[in-house]
Amino acid sequence: MQGRRIRSEDLALIGGWLAAFPHWNRTRLSRELCLAWNWRNAAGRLKDMACRTLLLKLEARGQICLPSRRTASVNRLRNGRIAEIAHDESAIDSSLDRLQPVQLEALAEGTATNALFNFLLQRYHYLGHRHGVGEKLKYLARDRSGRPLACVLFGSAAWQAGPRDAWIGWDAAQRQRSLCLLTNNTRFLILPWVRVPHLASHLLGLVTARLSADWQNKYSHPIYLLETFVERERFRAVCYRATGWLPVGTTTGRGRNDDRSRPQAPCKEIYLKPLLPDWRRRLGL
Repeated sequence: MQGRRIRSEDLALIGGWLAAFPHWNRTRLSRELCLAWNWRNAAGRLKDMACRTLLLKLEARGQICLPSRRTASVNRLRNGRIAEIAHDESAIDSSLDRLQPVQLEALAEGTATNALFNFLLQRYHYLGHRHGVGEKLKYLARDRSGRPLACVLFGSAAWQAGPRDAWIGWDAAQRQRSLCLLTNNTRFLILPWVRVPHLASHLLGLVTARLSADWQNKYSHPIYLLETFVERERFRAVCYRATGWLPVGTTTGRGRNDDRSRPQAPCKEIYLKPLLPDWRRRLGL
């Protein structure tokens, strides 16, 4: 669950805390549990949000009873209404050469450009915008005149994906240890008024050339392998194939973090992109 094996003594620890410290809120409980497990990411930060998700799953199974929420869910607030931002929707219909050099900006939280990115995803991507849990990087692409062209978002890799894990060839312990060295291209949006042949593959090339260095700068560790999940009923994944992403299989429809067997989402094709020739060695395989 969330990449951890939950033992009976773990449930006893959580249950004991819930009985002994009824004044603790959910945030306090998740942080204390992270400290007890020394559950941290590669940069040394507590995996607090992953722990909160784990606690919610345990409650859904009837194994614990969490204290009532004292404030509205942070994620719900972040994923709810996003303020309208004025933006230019004039058609961009030209060759790629006429837009060069295309600028790709890695975004920082709390900036005006980040707010624009969130708004564009929420308004124009068919999956909308979610804040997400864990490490992530956002990129906004602009043309030579500064007009927005596309939004690209990378986030935490899926906990498990059978075809991906079989292709990599790692076991559960290796996956848990090295999963932070993968990232998932969770959103890729070419804005609807932009019609530029080969732009998508060009942007993927720009992103993959710099993403590991940007990740190292932000989270103090690199990235060696990329993944993405493509709804085959909607998209043909031409830009991914054109830039060397490899199809390795299809999901079961269970969703990123689901631990049950019931299909809950459309089946998707899984594509992987190694960033270095010796990526297996760097993953410790």
